[in-house]
Amino acid sequence: MEFSLYAITGEEFHQGRDLVEVMEEAILGGVDIIQLRDKNSSKNEILEKAKKLRVLTEKYNVPFIVNDHIDIAIAVGADGVHLGQGDLPLLEARKILGNDKIIGISTHHISEARKAERDGADYIGVGPVFPTKSKKDVVDPVTTRYVRQVASEISIPFVAIGGIKVHNVEEVLQAGATRICAISEIVGSTTVKETCEQFIDKIAKYKGVNQ
Repeated sequence: MEFSLYAITGEEFHQGRDLVEVMEEAILGGVDIIQLRDKNSSKNEILEKAKKLRVLTEKYNVPFIVNDHIDIAIAVGADGVHLGQGDLPLLEARKILGNDKIIGISTHHISEARKAERDGADYIGVGPVFPTKSKKDVVDPVTTRYVRQVASEISIPFVAIGGIKVHNVEEVLQAGATRICAISEIVGSTTVKETCEQFIDKIAKYKGVNQ
């Protein structure tokens, strides 16, 4: 699967602004995959948000991923799910979703990356690269050393995540990443589209070098 800039929802960072409006700006700025991540709302509220984001992502032909909630992903016809290390194991999730859906797995250590690749993940998250406040249950930063390790050893797509900002993204790209994920830097920006365009420009500079 091919993508460059992955945006995850984080409504706490854009209070007062509509979720769909913010994510549409991100897509217009170059985001080419969207994930709905909501740890606080009720199941019904998450379902309603997923329905709206599915309509938006279909409009722009952008893959739509749901974090954790396999049932909601199925209900709205999402393109796939993203699972953490404590969620339903990948092999079990695959039985439910089938082979045509995307399954992404968060990894924080090379052993987890190897297992995800072996078990058939479509992509992995690599992080948190830097300290981050976007996730409450976050592990210690894995640093760019882990990015380099994954870039040299893992053959499935990986996306670097965690504390990545426009001002430090080049460190991550220099370590071998070709796909970047951001939460607060994108959705918390007062100029979402322009922030995404800055990320895309920097990713494009390194893409040819890292592939």
